[in-house]
Amino acid sequence: MNLLRITPSIHRSLSSGLLRLNIFLLLSLPVSKGKAIWTAHLNITFQVGTRIISELGESGVFGNHSPLERVSGVVVLPEGWNQNACNPMTNFSRPEWADSWLALIERGGCTFTHKINVAAEKGANGVIIYNYPGTGNKVFPMSHQGTEKTVAVMIGNLKGMELLHLIQKGVYVTIIIEVGRMHMPWLSHYVMSLFTFLAATVAYLFLFCAWRPRVPSSPTRRRRHIKADVRRAIGQLPLRVLKDGDKELDPEEDSCVVCFDIYKPQDVVRTLTCKHFFHKACIDPWLLAHRTCPMCKCDILKP
Repeated sequence: MNLLRITPSIHRSLSSGLLRLNIFLLLSLPVSKGKAIWTAHLNITFQVGTRIISELGESGVFGNHSPLERVSGVVVLPEGWNQNACNPMTNFSRPEWADSWLALIERGGCTFTHKINVAAEKGANGVIIYNYPGTGNKVFPMSHQGTEKTVAVMIGNLKGMELLHLIQKGVYVTIIIEVGRMHMPWLSHYVMSLFTFLAATVAYLFLFCAWRPRVPSSPTRRRRHIKADVRRAIGQLPLRVLKDGDKELDPEEDSCVVCFDIYKPQDVVRTLTCKHFFHKACIDPWLLAHRTCPMCKCDILKP
């Protein structure tokens, strides 16, 4: 392969010209006035029998017009089959002992402002809206003018459905919502632009000097992607609360092969795609580390 010979003077001229071009392009970029995005930390706790299960994650974002405040309470659903709380007469099945409660509402059917106001008028201390089905755990900052006194957070569909199923089975779920981190869209825009132009400069000079095959993707990055896929797959596996009369409580049935403890009423179990089931607290860390059923080695990432 014949390469163009570059003299030191040509190299300096190219470098100087490209640097001036990059500075000009960066300064000529339009200034974005995007509002800051704040993530929400959700500390989720529910008690099953004598066991308390708790999980903490940065799994939501505050609405654009939401107060950035800490709020907590028992999670409450709209009454009836429709969970979008679009009907102004919607009631919420709040326990009598709950002084503070958060409304869990599905997205769709009406505006975010309408849903939040319906819940706030019924006494909700905060509103959690979960995204459409099929969106996984994707979230975005909602626009809901006119509700500035009510804390409003969006969470992903998978997390929302998991909470919905627990509450529908009679499990009391409490959540503490705390302010997470701030993200500036305009700052991300400029940082990405800077990296883009610097990469273009390096690539342009490199083409004059040599040619090398594309570097394969990093194994670490692949492992990170697989770990994220495993977390999503675990979140989609169904949960169930055992109750008296279930066949799993028969002393002749197998115990949990992870902890070797027998199943008891009010235990929370997760069922895998291979139909084997285990304690949620046992199988979730196992799947995160091994990805396969401890009994039949079925891979949860494979259909």
